[in-house]
Amino acid sequence: MNTPSKKNSAERVAAYDSLGPQWKELLDEERDPIAAMANFSALIKETFGWHWVGFYRVVGAELVLGPFQGPVACSRIGFGKGVCGSAWKEERTMVVPDVGQFPGHIACSPHSQSEIVVPLRDSGGRVAAVLDIDSAVLDDFGTVDVHGLETLCETLQPLFE
Repeated sequence: MNTPSKKNSAERVAAYDSLGPQWKELLDEERDPIAAMANFSALIKETFGWHWVGFYRVVGAELVLGPFQGPVACSRIGFGKGVCGSAWKEERTMVVPDVGQFPGHIACSPHSQSEIVVPLRDSGGRVAAVLDIDSAVLDDFGTVDVHGLETLCETLQPLFE
């Protein structure tokens, strides 16, 4: 698939729509959250071509690197630190059009220009992990991405106990 490049384009909407059936098939019999996160990262990276796509898992008082696609990444992020830690603390999806303007941004890669982070909850409603996506393009994420990624992430949440 060609990389959908405009954040609110019909092409990007169509890409999310096309992912639903494929993702449902991949997730159908999967019960392991690590395996599901690995396939999810690969599917999103292959579809959209973003710089980095992956997960950080809540382990105690920090986020610990989970399955991802892209260059090496920060291994641990504190609660409330950077975009990922802030999304965890605030328990909400965060879109950052220019990571250079985000106070306390953790620069794991000089190529990251914009970012979206989506929290995933466990069965008790607590944040269990966050999906982190970095783009090498400024202001690359919009409402289409928020809706598409939140919808896809909801399908992972039953795997977190």
